[in-house]
Amino acid sequence: MSKYFGTDGFRGEANVDLTVDHAFKIGKFLGWYFGREHRAQIAIGKDTRRSSYMYECALSAGITAAGGDAYLLHVTTTPSVSYVVRADGFDCGVMISASHNPYTDNGIKLMNGHGEKMDDEMIAQVEHYLDGDMEIPLATADHIGRTIDYSSGRNRYIGYLISLATHSYKDIKVGLDCANGSTWQMGKSIFDALGAETHVINNTPDGLNINREAGSTHIEHLQKFVVDNGLDIGFAFDGDADRCLAVDEKGNVVDGDAIMYICARNMLERGELDGSKVVTTVMSNIGLYKALDALGIGYEKTAVGDRFVYENMRDNGHLIGGEQSGHIIFAKYANTGDGLLTAIKVMQVMLDKKQPLSALTADLTIYPQLLKNVIVDDKDGTLADPAVQAAADKVTADLHGEGRILLRKSGTEPVLRVMVEASTHELCEEKVNEVIEVMKETGHLIRVK
Repeated sequence: MSKYFGTDGFRGEANVDLTVDHAFKIGKFLGWYFGREHRAQIAIGKDTRRSSYMYECALSAGITAAGGDAYLLHVTTTPSVSYVVRADGFDCGVMISASHNPYTDNGIKLMNGHGEKMDDEMIAQVEHYLDGDMEIPLATADHIGRTIDYSSGRNRYIGYLISLATHSYKDIKVGLDCANGSTWQMGKSIFDALGAETHVINNTPDGLNINREAGSTHIEHLQKFVVDNGLDIGFAFDGDADRCLAVDEKGNVVDGDAIMYICARNMLERGELDGSKVVTTVMSNIGLYKALDALGIGYEKTAVGDRFVYENMRDNGHLIGGEQSGHIIFAKYANTGDGLLTAIKVMQVMLDKKQPLSALTADLTIYPQLLKNVIVDDKDGTLADPAVQAAADKVTADLHGEGRILLRKSGTEPVLRVMVEASTHELCEEKVNEVIEVMKETGHLIRVK
């Protein structure tokens, strides 16, 4: 586990956990590291948080102070930075965002020259510099770098997405929840350009309202909006738009598992799957696996985190993967989850099949799922306790293949996550509590979080 950077960047409360000094030093390191043989060229994007502007300035100052050039994409999405970096040959990219977190948090995500998340070795070097373990000289005279407006790169990304649509959206009423975040301008412009009758909520960012009762983490608002306005479909994004959840015309949520199902099935029917598997995390619903089995589509499971999904896809040549949260990766088109791309691919399926979204998920049964977090004395010791293992095995046997249990460690806290899927919510509650009770009886449980 890295000291500062997790699986999705350096994230924390603005100027408490992640300070402006951190941002300056990260920029300085990147400008120096990638500028050892040529002048570094680094693309920077940001979301709509008030602190994002501060970090943009600090990163730019660090990059230019070390002799690199900082190219500013301004308010844009995480996947757009990934696209621009690989399409325009940048040395690396930086996205300033804390994704779905509240405005008080922020984060710095680093990408390599392929638009992928920066590798652990590089992150370790950045952290060594943050800890003061090395010195980096300041550039002087004409070696000092420049800050360059690069909004044209963001516009090319918008054009790229529009080019991927295979149908006109004419006469289709689409709702977008932009979470007062990165898609607040580009979301409507893309769907309008494709001919949709576009209706938008939460597209008035003020620096403080990103994700506030909005976007994919508060999908209930889009559900109501779609039904109240008689829309054909709705899409909700998170703050930096690497996630997308859909809402069908009846107001039902279509989560990441359902999106992977309908898109993989369509790819299979169109002969585009090429024998590749669907890559999920261990948290995907058992209903997805049963539905994929029925179609003869294989799948693989990774640890929780879109980074692990992408690495599996890249290493094994798989074309689609993602998480329940709506972080979906289409490897032919992107190296990261892309909420706007996901919306376009869902629209493609709906228009290919000439069916409403509700009909596309009719053959998919999502099982009720309950997760409880418990604080324990020792995560590994609890998982290794024969009594806890026996309790988990009993749950598995009791469910008779119509559900499952998953015990998973938190990577940052003394917490175990106890998750059960079963035919009813009541059964989920019963089986989760059975395992937690055994943890209590064996002295491991401190409290349910």
